[in-house]
Amino acid sequence: MPIRIDRLHPAVKHGAYSATAVLPGESPAEFENLHRGLIDEFAPSGVLEDDIVMTMARLVWRKQNLTTLRIARLAACQRSAIRSQKVDNEMVFRPGDPVKRAEQSRAADGQARKELGETYELIEVGEAATFNGLTEELEIQERLDAAIAKCLKQLLMVRGVKSVAAAPPSASPMRITGPSKAA
Repeated sequence: MPIRIDRLHPAVKHGAYSATAVLPGESPAEFENLHRGLIDEFAPSGVLEDDIVMTMARLVWRKQNLTTLRIARLAACQRSAIRSQKVDNEMVFRPGDPVKRAEQSRAADGQARKELGETYELIEVGEAATFNGLTEELEIQERLDAAIAKCLKQLLMVRGVKSVAAAPPSASPMRITGPSKAA
């Protein structure tokens, strides 16, 4: 079933949420304090170092807030239970009135939103608020980091070769002398 972009949480549509970023219910101010602390500790200099420190902040943040993903899983289970009670399951197996099914779905979502309160936002975020979403994002980040590391290694090698080639030859040939004889 294709993902309908119009049904996604607005922040997801624009890429604002990722599994390693601040999710609904978490404190952006606390994340910013963590990030600032890491900046103070490591004093990054330049774009690559800034990116590394930001990545570290997101990973430490997610490690400290794994509970959010557990809450999201429980919220999704609760929503699913409500939907199974409210939506006529026979309509799934036999074609029925699509208007009635849509009404039942809206009613179930309304009840779930009411029961779950702000936690419902984690369901709207979707895959970003799941352990699978976190795993997938970390795998992608790992591949990107490996590609960046490869480019950095190549860049440093080329710079090393250029510095050796650009070194001026010495004016006089090196003379190797033996040990001096004491008289």
